[in-house]
Amino acid sequence: MLKSGITVRWLLTTILVIALILACISATIVLGLRDYYYDTVEGKLQSLGQSGVIADYFSSYLDSADDAFSSRAQEYVDNFQDINVAELWVINKQGDIIASSTGFISESEIYPDYEDALQSVSGRALWQGAMSSGEKVMALSVLLPKTNGNSNGAIRYIISLEAVDIQVWKIVLVVSIVCLFALMLVVISGLFFIRSIVTPVKRINAAARTIAAGNYSQKIEINKRYDDELAELAESINYMTAEIDKTDKIKNDFISTVSHELRTPLTAIKGWTETLLCINESQDETINSGLRVIQNETERLYSLVEDLLDFSRMQSGRITLRLQKIDIIAELDDAVYVLRDRATREGKEIFYSSPDYPAPVNADPDRIKQVFVNIIDNAIKYTPAGGRISIVAMIGSDSIKIKVADTGCGISAEDLPRIKEKFYKANLSAKGSGIGLAVCDEIVSLHKGTLDITSVLGEGTEVCITIPTLPVNLSERKDS
Repeated sequence: MLKSGITVRWLLTTILVIALILACISATIVLGLRDYYYDTVEGKLQSLGQSGVIADYFSSYLDSADDAFSSRAQEYVDNFQDINVAELWVINKQGDIIASSTGFISESEIYPDYEDALQSVSGRALWQGAMSSGEKVMALSVLLPKTNGNSNGAIRYIISLEAVDIQVWKIVLVVSIVCLFALMLVVISGLFFIRSIVTPVKRINAAARTIAAGNYSQKIEINKRYDDELAELAESINYMTAEIDKTDKIKNDFISTVSHELRTPLTAIKGWTETLLCINESQDETINSGLRVIQNETERLYSLVEDLLDFSRMQSGRITLRLQKIDIIAELDDAVYVLRDRATREGKEIFYSSPDYPAPVNADPDRIKQVFVNIIDNAIKYTPAGGRISIVAMIGSDSIKIKVADTGCGISAEDLPRIKEKFYKANLSAKGSGIGLAVCDEIVSLHKGTLDITSVLGEGTEVCITIPTLPVNLSERKDS
């Protein structure tokens, strides 16, 4: 799964929304049941504390002596039928507890419901809170009828809320488990659904990248079970790729045909131009200058045609190597020798440094020399008069590095990553097809080497070619 893709966005939106909805539903259910249970407890207290029944029971004893009232209170407590549900207290006119259904009498506590009942017009008050023991209760105090405006005590009913709260917490646990289970079902089913989308999208994305790299034979597998939009997209991309591949083959065939057709007359023009210059029958300088222009332009066109042919071979995978054991230093020497005079004529200095001993490699000499000529030619082309081209060869334990550095215009950071792409030119004003570096990179890769380019705009460019060397004895090198 992608770290920041459809799956993550779905998890952060849908799941959070569903979790919030489930949490709200759970809270509503739990709070509703809690209120229902608490209302049930309150209803039970109200039914126990019916003022008429209490008044009838104690009316004959309100003005009696304390002992007689206490006896009547104990009798009332002893006849209490809901002892398993609630606790019953009888409070005298002094506010003291004189009878309790549990047999435990507290003398120091002040009970809010009793105090509120004394101030209430109805003579009743309900309270919910914690006792001194920490037990959570709901209590109802009902005052006995007053005589001469004076209080004659009260009856207090107490029901513990501990059992109710335990039941509520059980409900919370059950509802939480149900919600988590529902959320897990949603997540699992959603992930299967998302995966059915993400996996094809990732496959399409990978195929698109391969196609963008130039592999038009890439096809996207279509899942026949789902005739949906993704299947239609994959089919459209496959159709598009087939059409591009067809067009690309037509283009490559055209380039190859035209290049071959151009090669023959160019060869003839080049040969006759050299012949006419060598004969030198004409003493007319204008004619000689014209012939030299024809020769130079023919060389440029011939080089362009060769590049196009190489490009056509590279596109169709027909660049072949005639591998043999060669001294790559010797090939580099030849390339530098060929181009040194041109650099001198243009006012540019070439500094060349190479080892005094050979560096054997398994390579195609013509192709390797083609790479060297192209790279050095580029360095000369982009270096202004008075500049310097440095060519240094360094032999390592299992490879040789050849660095060609110039003091030319350099390449911008934006262009550098694409400089080896086919037909890409960082400097549009410069001559050339934009194929040379791509062909060189392909040739070096076929030799199992690398071609790396570093550059600073306005300061210069360095090309580093690394080619694996064949094993050689150090004594052979010393003898050389």
